Amino acid sequence: MTLILFLAAIAGLLFVMRRESGAKHAIGVMLVVGVLSLFVGSGWLSLVLFVGAAITAAAGLPQFRINWLTPRVFATFKKVAPKVSETEKVALEAGTVGWDGELFTGRPDWHNLLINRHSGLNEEEQAFVDNQCTQAVSMCNAWDLAVERADLPKELWDFLKKEKFFGMIIPKEYGGLGFSAKAQTAVLQKLAANEMLMVTVGVPNSLGPGELLLKYGTEEQKKHYLPRLADGREIPCFGLTGPRAGSDATSLPDTGIVCKQEVDGKEVLGIRLNFEKRWITLAPVATVVGLAFRMFDPDGLLGDTEDHGITCALIPRDTDGMEIGRRHCPIGSPFMNGPIKGKDVFIPLDYIIGGQEMAGQGWRMLVECLSVGRCITLPSGAAGAAAYSVGTAGGFTRVRRQFNTPVAEMEGVQAPLARIASKTYIAQSAVNHTANMIDRGEKPAVPSAILKYHLTEFQRDILTDAMDVHGGKAVTLGPRNYLGIGYSGMPVSITVEGANIMTRSLMIFGQGAIRCHPYVLKELAAKDNDDLKAFDEAFFGHAGLIFGNAARAFTQAFGIGKADVPLDSASSKYAQALARFSSAFGLCADAAMSTLGGELKMRELLSARLGDMLANLYLGSMVLKNWHEGQPAEGEKELMEYSMTLLLNRTETALDEFLKNLPNRPVAIALRVITLPLGRSWAEPSDKSTRALAQAISKDTPLRKKLLAGAWTTDGEGDVPNPVAQYNHLLKDYDKAEQLYRKATKAYAKGELPMTALHPEERFEAALKAEVFTQEEADFMREYEALVLEMLTVDDFPFDEFARNKDTLIDHNPA
Repeated sequence: MTLILFLAAIAGLLFVMRRESGAKHAIGVMLVVGVLSLFVGSGWLSLVLFVGAAITAAAGLPQFRINWLTPRVFATFKKVAPKVSETEKVALEAGTVGWDGELFTGRPDWHNLLINRHSGLNEEEQAFVDNQCTQAVSMCNAWDLAVERADLPKELWDFLKKEKFFGMIIPKEYGGLGFSAKAQTAVLQKLAANEMLMVTVGVPNSLGPGELLLKYGTEEQKKHYLPRLADGREIPCFGLTGPRAGSDATSLPDTGIVCKQEVDGKEVLGIRLNFEKRWITLAPVATVVGLAFRMFDPDGLLGDTEDHGITCALIPRDTDGMEIGRRHCPIGSPFMNGPIKGKDVFIPLDYIIGGQEMAGQGWRMLVECLSVGRCITLPSGAAGAAAYSVGTAGGFTRVRRQFNTPVAEMEGVQAPLARIASKTYIAQSAVNHTANMIDRGEKPAVPSAILKYHLTEFQRDILTDAMDVHGGKAVTLGPRNYLGIGYSGMPVSITVEGANIMTRSLMIFGQGAIRCHPYVLKELAAKDNDDLKAFDEAFFGHAGLIFGNAARAFTQAFGIGKADVPLDSASSKYAQALARFSSAFGLCADAAMSTLGGELKMRELLSARLGDMLANLYLGSMVLKNWHEGQPAEGEKELMEYSMTLLLNRTETALDEFLKNLPNRPVAIALRVITLPLGRSWAEPSDKSTRALAQAISKDTPLRKKLLAGAWTTDGEGDVPNPVAQYNHLLKDYDKAEQLYRKATKAYAKGELPMTALHPEERFEAALKAEVFTQEEADFMREYEALVLEMLTVDDFPFDEFARNKDTLIDHNPA
């Protein structure tokens, strides 16, 4: 009976903790079981429970703890709480908290995620994607743009301006397209078949003068610039990064000194700028430069403030003293990118974006805009490049034959094909549904870091796998190589808009731990305001959350008290697993913050692993939302299951590595018992599902078509062939061709065809003469094999082609 009552007490307390019902309910459980223990003669158990109830009352009931416990905890908290700089405060206050905040609670409400369905594009947006985007990308050949021109063709520049590609975010009232975030991501996914084109269109619609003007500009600035930006009369760039200010953008040394200067015979109050910027996209061709600088007023011309802080201004290209026009050569894809310098450049005060009253507000402006732009441009490009890799890698491995079989049938090739399919599916789900959140009014700061880091890393993985399965076809550059230039340009996406190392190590969890946590921001605010009552509510609410997450993580690991998820039977178990790991993540996050305090900022490896957990939970949620709202194609269930298994395995790996490396070992051991009481449970996806996905994307299947729905799949125009379209044509005829390949191979093995018929073309002709093939079959295979050979062929060049200085050539064969 003592054992039964003890277990009843544990079960009751776990139930109360799971529901975060508060101290009164916990006290009630202990008192009831304690009284029952007295009746059955279990005095020691009743004593333990009564003492526990008394301690819980003293520490858990506000009317008791506020006078003795809270002041002591508050004093300690003030000493150990990390100091938040003004720069960090601006970043923390920027953006909104949505589903990322739900994941931090450990009890995500799936109804809040699913309530806003992805409604798709409107007719105008869809027509633009189908028509203008298709026409634009069909004018691009990667070799021509990157090597022959190092630029887009003039007719393409003119087309982009005419069709207002640079004005997607600009409202129609100012002459722009006024597209939704969903439409912007759809456009960039389509254009991602060519990286130079995607970057050229994406950057002006991301962090740049257009968005800054739209949100913060004066009405006069909007009326002048926005129509000109929309139709391409003005090409913008934005100068933020410099030689000494990269990831730490707030440390920029570029200055603007408030002064007076005579202009056209009149004394004008303005700013004298000295700056050096580099890595500025579109700078070589820009007509107007957005510039971030540190603004000072040493003579007090504007008031008592000497250091106004970071300020953003808009400067015409032809302003005296500005050096612009030179180029950098970005690795792999020389899109327009270059340095900007200025010495004693004088601008009037009304060049400040938003006018004089926005002086010093530049960092806030940049952070608020970046939270949206980073969710769209590079993640969309990554998703688009991933789909393009599905089309090419799947097609190539099906038509490329070795050992008398398509290489897509070899398990060593099927593994990377399955990874390509899964990471493409995850990327598409994440960008599309996060864009839908933006259209619903959210400014997702933490998800923007998640998408930027993980989707560009997915892009790197996908392109590496695609290169591997192509072999020699992809490592030989030339006009026929549709992967190599994009692959070599991959480090650009990894590096820009927040280097991936920094984003993973510092931003995802570092920002989320304060911004998304239900209580930490409230605790810090109470500290800053010296508000004991507010701290009491926040701190003990936080304590309740910790106990709740511990109970949820432990019980759900045994399958007890699974989360309520409004999903179908195919996906509900994955949502319940995400909910379990959400509780484990919340518990580990609190453990890290409480045991390490301010030191956690410097423990970047631990922060990165917590960020990995949060990111995989977020990506998994987007996959399930995509599955829930869509019409599944044949084979998509297997793709969803593979993707969720992959993400849950990554989540569990991050949790395991965090627990192995948490410095406080007793806490780490306790956390392992709570979060992984049965050990690890999510292995990597099975070989069976790997084979199924590889088959699906290397044949003409509904799943392949769905993954390619947003990609460029139509035939190219003029001299620009579309390899995805060519592979799609081959795959439609593959079943017929495969039967004839086997027929010819079988006849050759029997000796019915000449031994010298080694080439496929020779074998088909011999099969026709031997009446193994009919005339129709031979004609079909001639055409089919000709296109296959074209897709397998690589380029070659004259001996002196690659020497820029022909005088340095060595004649190795003078005879």
